[in-house]
Amino acid sequence: MPLHQVSGRSRLGLALSLLTVLLWGVLAVALKIVTQELDPFTVTWFRFTVAGVLLGLYLAIRQQLPTWQQLTKIPWQILAIAVVGLSLNYILFLIGLSKTSANNAQVITQIAPVMMGIFSLIIFKEKYNYRQWMGVAILICGLILFSNEQVRSLVTTFDSYMWGNVLLLLGAVVWAFYGIAQKQLLQSLPSSYIMLCIYLSAAVLFTPTASPAKLLSLSGLHLAILIFCALNTLIAYGAFAAALEHWQASRVSIVLTLTPLVTLAASLALPNFIPQLLSPSPLSLLGWVGAIAVICGSMTISLSETKKAAI
Repeated sequence: MPLHQVSGRSRLGLALSLLTVLLWGVLAVALKIVTQELDPFTVTWFRFTVAGVLLGLYLAIRQQLPTWQQLTKIPWQILAIAVVGLSLNYILFLIGLSKTSANNAQVITQIAPVMMGIFSLIIFKEKYNYRQWMGVAILICGLILFSNEQVRSLVTTFDSYMWGNVLLLLGAVVWAFYGIAQKQLLQSLPSSYIMLCIYLSAAVLFTPTASPAKLLSLSGLHLAILIFCALNTLIAYGAFAAALEHWQASRVSIVLTLTPLVTLAASLALPNFIPQLLSPSPLSLLGWVGAIAVICGSMTISLSETKKAAI
């Protein structure tokens, strides 16, 4: 099968990549605000429901809804892994976020693509070169340094912070399972069909745990931020997919490693505009060094080409 060729419109690819970084970067901060008034299960149900319905309407308008014959080609066991993986990732991230901070959650989450890479080494028989292993080491050292600095400036209890980190790390692991499963599903269906199935299935999965009536008690601002979080899910993934159409995946990945910097900047700037909703999250010099080390480690892994194992 021929490999996908990018369009060569690198400026458009860069712009779409930066849009993805911006959306993903502010998402953690927005979710932190929403979870002050709404439980994580209802937030997650709402995000999946809105994303699934809007994506379904978009495909219906374009007359591109999957047919039953196409759906029968889906390996349902792998789809189930993808649905459970992404569902657990969303809810674990939210609960972990509620126990720590947006800065902490976004930096810790950088371990997710590394976990996916490690699983790829096992499942797809890929091999990391020495630069990639160096990147893993830098990332881990950065995480340790960043987490140590976060502990020193805790606004919650130590137990709450560590429990939040455990949940965030578990969320990263299950996201890696989701990523591997989706990679396999792409052999059967386009990504839009796969995401439609995942969004709607996850929405059904979270329905028994959600409390939709609580949406009526939200203030206008909190409701607007919740809607933004739901739209963010759909638009960011759309921008990410479009970026891959115009720019090499390796370069898109490098740009995406900047996401935590956007979260850090948003956490510093937004409390000046909405102090009643968001408390400042100051970061020490060593904290910045740790966060940048995480980004540099992730970037080193992305820059280096993964080699296939000899068969």
